[in-house]
Amino acid sequence: MQTLVEDFLQYLRHERGQSEHTQKTYAALLGKFLNWAQIQKLTDWKEVELKHLTAFLMFERERLVEVKEGQSPRKLSSESVYLEIAALRAFYKFAENEKILPLNIAESLSLPRRWKRLPKALSDLEITQLLTLEIPETPRTLGDQAVLELAYASGLRLAELRNIRMEQLHLEVGFINVIGKGNKERVVPVGSKAVQALQRYLESGRPKLVTPRSPANVFLTMRGTPFAAVTLWKRIKDRVKRSGVARNVTPHMLRHSFATHLLEHGADLRVIQELLGHANISTTEIYTHVSGSRLREVHRKFHPRG
Repeated sequence: MQTLVEDFLQYLRHERGQSEHTQKTYAALLGKFLNWAQIQKLTDWKEVELKHLTAFLMFERERLVEVKEGQSPRKLSSESVYLEIAALRAFYKFAENEKILPLNIAESLSLPRRWKRLPKALSDLEITQLLTLEIPETPRTLGDQAVLELAYASGLRLAELRNIRMEQLHLEVGFINVIGKGNKERVVPVGSKAVQALQRYLESGRPKLVTPRSPANVFLTMRGTPFAAVTLWKRIKDRVKRSGVARNVTPHMLRHSFATHLLEHGADLRVIQELLGHANISTTEIYTHVSGSRLREVHRKFHPRG
């Protein structure tokens, strides 16, 4: 059973071009089912029936998750159950298409309705505060400035920021080529402020970080190596703390701010979809809720009878 899961993960990696994070998520989710199946004495995927998948999901819904000492025990969130069902359905679809299993029994599993969390965006004032230049200018501060300016100017994901390479920059004409999810390429404009920050970093910061073993990644650590996700995340968090912005800012919040501010200033939703690299417009439509909230706030504040 484990071998077939490995084949599925290879398919995600090489044929679907899924990110390493997605592969690890699917591996962990399917690993939970394999552990449960072992306890149930199931040794072959052909032995698994719909009743087994349903029993596993019932078990997961009732399972108490591990919490820190002092916290109250809680059950698995509906979001986590959603992901487990999605993983099983994706696996069975693969197995059926490859004619490894005769029937996709997981297609009968219904996905619970997902709670749409409205993405949090920074205010214009918070963005200004966060992007204020740090003095003195060092390779580290220049790099941090360039990362933040690019994240907000172009709405890049954390992985896209980490992996962007020198040949993808076309600063003289104000755009970059981005390799997004599923190895899909898109062209994204870069604002003048971000271009200036990148040029300062490339001229005065990055050359001092480069070693003979450094790759062509734009952003390098103080050792001249590419950033790991957790390292870049921490660098951004440290910069946020130094800037005095009180909120818990994540790299993805800069991406949300990029999309929200574009929409609030009149950008077309289809254009925002293209810039964000969303495969489906429904993913981008969540920003219309953000914009609606903003409209209600403005109405209450400025209308005489608001």
